[in-house]
This record gives sequence, structure tokens and C-alpha cells, in this order.
Amino acid sequence: MLTEADHSLLSLLRENARASTADLARKLGVSRTTVQSRIERLEKRGMIRGYSVQLSPEYEQNLVKAHVLVTAVPKLATKVEAALRKIPWVRTLHSISGQFDMIVIVEAPSIQELDKLLDEIGALEGVERTMSSIILSTRINR
Repeated sequence: MLTEADHSLLSLLRENARASTADLARKLGVSRTTVQSRIERLEKRGMIRGYSVQLSPEYEQNLVKAHVLVTAVPKLATKVEAALRKIPWVRTLHSISGQFDMIVIVEAPSIQELDKLLDEIGALEGVERTMSSIILSTRINR
């Protein structure tokens, strides 16, 4: 069970995973030792599996992003997932309920590259159909 302090620490780490323990401790109102022991405990429990890079808005604004809804042949869904994992422009893959089986979040450096990427996804063995929507802007990103 996570405490409120754990949730607060995780929230701060989501904002900046490279923040120093001193900075985190100051923001949380606890000692550096407390922060370090909480982080170690969360890592050992598997709550923190790793740290990632957040790209600058300048880099991000030049990418074209889209949601791609995918219907897969049921027996080939794991094969579709494996193929999607190999595509570097795939950022997120969600398994969903309803008319489609997956939502794939993709990004590309241009509309032309996005078009090629969408064709590549649609041509994967096991993909029955796709429907995509280009993301015009992101209003909330937590």
C-alpha cells in the first residue's frame, strides 16, 4: 500500500526523474535520507521500474502524432503487438475493449512519414483494419 508521501514523491519524479534527492526532500518537507530510502523501497517493490527522458517542447512540436485504432485477428494479436514493438515511432500501445482491439499512439517527423507509418501498421500480418486520427494539440499532459 502506498502512502500519501509515496504518491507525492512519485508525482515529483514524474515531473523530473533527475531531480536531486535534496530538491525532492525540500519540496516534500522531509530529509534527503527519507527520500532516498523511499525511492529505494519503491524500486525494490517494483513501483519504480526505471527512469525516462522527457523531450523538449521544441522537439515535440515538430512531430506529427496520431492515435491509431487497430482491429487484429484474435489468434495473431500477440504477433501484431510484437511487430508494433519493433517500430521506433510507436510510443504507446493500449489494449482496449469495444469495436477495436488496440490504440497505438505514434509520432513521425512529417505528414509524409506518418502516412508511410500508417501504411506500415495497416500492412502488418494480423491487422484486419485501422482507423487513425491526427492529434492537433495536447491540452492536458500529466
